[in-house]
Amino acid sequence: MPFDGPQSIVRAWLFTLVAALAPNAALALETVLSAPGAPAALQKRMAETSSVMTSESRGLDTPIEILSAAVSDYRTLVQILYDEGYFSPTVSIRLDGREAADIDTLELPRQINRAVITVNTGPTFTFGTAVIAPLAPGTQLPEGFATGKPATTGIIQDAARTGVQAWEDVGHAKADVGGQRITARHAQARLDAQIDLRPGPRLTFGKMHIKGGTDVRHDSIRKIAGFPTGKVYSPEQLKKVGTRLRRTGTFNSVTIVEHETPNPDGSLDFDATFEDLPKRRLTFGVEISSREGLDVSTTWTHRNVARRAQRFRFEASIRNIGGSEDIDGRLGMRLDQPDRLGPDDSTFYTAYIERRNTTHYNVSVASAGYGARRTFSDRLYAEAYAGLYFSDADDAYGSGRKFNYLIIPFRSEWDQRDNKVSATRGYYLDAQVMPFAGFSASDSGLRLFFDGRSYWSPVASGRLVLAGRVQLGSVLGPSPDGVTPDFLFFSGGAGTVRGQPFESLGIPVGTGVAGGRSFLGLSGEVRGHVTGKLSLVGFYDFGTVDTSSFIGADAEFHSGAGLGVRYDLGGFGPLRVDLAFPVQGDTGDGFQFYIGIGQAF
Repeated sequence: MPFDGPQSIVRAWLFTLVAALAPNAALALETVLSAPGAPAALQKRMAETSSVMTSESRGLDTPIEILSAAVSDYRTLVQILYDEGYFSPTVSIRLDGREAADIDTLELPRQINRAVITVNTGPTFTFGTAVIAPLAPGTQLPEGFATGKPATTGIIQDAARTGVQAWEDVGHAKADVGGQRITARHAQARLDAQIDLRPGPRLTFGKMHIKGGTDVRHDSIRKIAGFPTGKVYSPEQLKKVGTRLRRTGTFNSVTIVEHETPNPDGSLDFDATFEDLPKRRLTFGVEISSREGLDVSTTWTHRNVARRAQRFRFEASIRNIGGSEDIDGRLGMRLDQPDRLGPDDSTFYTAYIERRNTTHYNVSVASAGYGARRTFSDRLYAEAYAGLYFSDADDAYGSGRKFNYLIIPFRSEWDQRDNKVSATRGYYLDAQVMPFAGFSASDSGLRLFFDGRSYWSPVASGRLVLAGRVQLGSVLGPSPDGVTPDFLFFSGGAGTVRGQPFESLGIPVGTGVAGGRSFLGLSGEVRGHVTGKLSLVGFYDFGTVDTSSFIGADAEFHSGAGLGVRYDLGGFGPLRVDLAFPVQGDTGDGFQFYIGIGQAF
């Protein structure tokens, strides 16, 4: 053995000291779980939950860590068995042949190599008696909480929650479980469960006390919240208060907590605590297609303008960068004021200017209006506004055509999708009705538009999705040459028929093409997951346009089909790449591709 004087002696002494005091690192622990007769799903759950069985992934390798994991597993595994209705189990955990519960932590072995978990589930128990009282009128207990049904702790907990919730729903805000008696009769494999509820008094809403460092004026918060002071307590009403406040987009969090003790008059006060979001937010968006080129957009949002939870949104976009048409774009703004009307109503100002350059028409637009919005739920709203609309257009009917309108657009949106950015189930409906009254020689009429989307997954996992879309549009009143071209309908492009150039299908007018007074668009997609994040999509789109207000037999039509790839970006939705080709019609030829974020619909 080499020796180089005092330094070697010191190093050797330190090594000996550390080796004596520090537990030896264990080799890879061999683990075994045996549960004869237990269902495979139960065995899998125990193996995935056990700290010993998952010790390697948890980084547990020293004797003290493995022993601690084994001791905690006794309780963990028994609780899992109770959850599944086994109330007389035995659990043995042996570490290198010794029962873990019998190992003294002061006399730890220097190394543990093998852990064996043996579980005897015993018989499954059924309910002997299943009683919960008193119950609020009309309470519907879980079907499984009844004599003769399989007994599990989960069913007992569900029954208790249901009983308490039923009392809360009729105004008893302080309802709680008063006590419970659970008796296991092992000889009969029966479980007797009796739960006593304590309803407490029926209460009304008291005051909402505003806490926290919010910069929003308190009177605005109260107007938006619509706190139901004086009404009988209802969890649903309380949930609505929080939803109204979060809906403003001003707050990062809203927490509403009831006071521990009701007031002497039978009312219950609440503390509302707020955390504001940053006042300003800047976003960007990019979309590219082979023919239309690059579209770039940005939005700037200012929250809590004038400390009344208003939201000002400015948007700007530039389109057709490098595309087949001249560059155009849009500048717009909207100011939402949630504290002007009732708690579910708001008012807004809107204005924009836009230049659109397309193959078949060019138009410059300026519009401004004032309106109101009614929110019926998180998934349903309607809004309308009155405004002025001016356009200057060059199209197949002539150049420098000017249109002046008083418009009153109505819109309602009903969103029942399970996921707004990548739905697997549900539907989405968007209906728009816009009367327009012309002045200064412009004609009057009515524009209608409907967009309906449906999603269905034949498998519970949602890995295969069938998606469909229907778009309908109609202009009633003026002839096609008597209305601004951006009120008329074209077909083609990412939003209607992929594989056909943007707005390439219209109505032949002399040597040009104009928009139609009616439109029908149909789209179908089959979306299938290849991996957790990667999906493939097959699609077919069809579009038709007519000169009359309703699609007829002589309407112009075209279609396109293709394949796409989606890569999930989380909350942003999937990155979308579509490659499409024309199937019917003579408005385009060759392949076209589209890149964007989010599903096509």
